[in-house]
Amino acid sequence: MGRWLASTLLLGAALLLGLLVQGPALIAADVALATPVLLRADAAPPALIAFMQGISWFGGGIPRWTLVLFLVAFLWRKAGRRPALLLACTAVAANLASSVLKNIFDRPRPSLIPHLDQVSSWSYPSGHATSVTAIALILALLAPRPWRRVAAWCAAAAILSTALSRVMLGVHWPSDVLGGTMLGAAFALAASATDRRVRR
Repeated sequence: MGRWLASTLLLGAALLLGLLVQGPALIAADVALATPVLLRADAAPPALIAFMQGISWFGGGIPRWTLVLFLVAFLWRKAGRRPALLLACTAVAANLASSVLKNIFDRPRPSLIPHLDQVSSWSYPSGHATSVTAIALILALLAPRPWRRVAAWCAAAAILSTALSRVMLGVHWPSDVLGGTMLGAAFALAASATDRRVRR
């Protein structure tokens, strides 16, 4: 499957899921999936809560953009302007798309437990999942061939841990992080496909 086609299908799936997230069937599925993994402040080990909060912190806001700036500078110096700009554009575009879609779908945050992280926006799609997926995947696609498998495993670990942390901390539904992951992957694949076409 070509990267353009995969990107289009993932984007379509993320948008379709956004139209369905407030339906009773999907809400029931979200509750069933989220409840077993939720961290309750009065019952969960404090170390586990802190660990998940750390993962979530690293994937959002200032820490995430600091890392992106560092990686852009590193790529510019070591690999040239093209991969550096590709990473920067992918990160910015995915973040903007997530913010726009949050305001379109305006899904409320979960209220199953008191939130263990601060939130101030709508729930779908997860901005953390969108951005971390876009950044991690484009980096894996840019990795030199000998390092591509390692980069893919690192990307998968970053994406899965971020998505899981958002659900466990009670600030996102499972469908939020699924939609964000699909959206982020769509942008990374589209950026990679565009880059390949330009270089031909």
